Amino acid sequence: MNAPWPIQLADGATVLRPIRARDQRAWREVNQRNRDWLRPWEATIPPPPPGHLPPRRPTYRQMVRHLRAEAHAGRMLPFVVEYEDRLVGQLTVAGITWGSMCSGHIGYWIDREVAGRGVMPTAVALAVDHCFRSVGLHRIEVCIRPENAPSRRVVEKLGFRQEGTRPRYLHIDGAWRDHLVFALTAEEVLEGLLTRWHRSRPGRSTEIK
Repeated sequence: MNAPWPIQLADGATVLRPIRARDQRAWREVNQRNRDWLRPWEATIPPPPPGHLPPRRPTYRQMVRHLRAEAHAGRMLPFVVEYEDRLVGQLTVAGITWGSMCSGHIGYWIDREVAGRGVMPTAVALAVDHCFRSVGLHRIEVCIRPENAPSRRVVEKLGFRQEGTRPRYLHIDGAWRDHLVFALTAEEVLEGLLTRWHRSRPGRSTEIK
């Protein structure tokens, strides 16, 4: 089973759409301007074994080609986040597994200038509803460093269930870091995660394109 792709999801001024090669200039501007803010939470490449050369980080275009190939294979849903017609971040549903598991995990980052406006909770809610209702997944995880308070607030606002800690789970900012695991299953949000989010933010409307 392949994940529906490409698709655009929108709620008010917040839009999720497939990442494109021509987003390079806007993506780089936002990412570079937020370097200091994002660095403590971004994945890094661990040192290679003795005698091996360190791997090179992919270029933007290499990254996009990989993400889109994985999307067409049904293993990933790579989006950029737009707010008020401007690229402000990225959200990826990765590690999509079918069979008896039917699960995936979400990672995201956002421009500090729009943090705290409900943009990322809205984007995550849009992605989760799409995964449960259209893609056919049963479980979504978000793994977050305990120190990353802004990211934790996103899943807490949406009512994700905290399940525990994964010691030394990912190589982040130059070292193996512990992560907290937050999760939802489809049965926990039968009415839709975006509907749950709107209950705390009345007056919003939903549009899926």
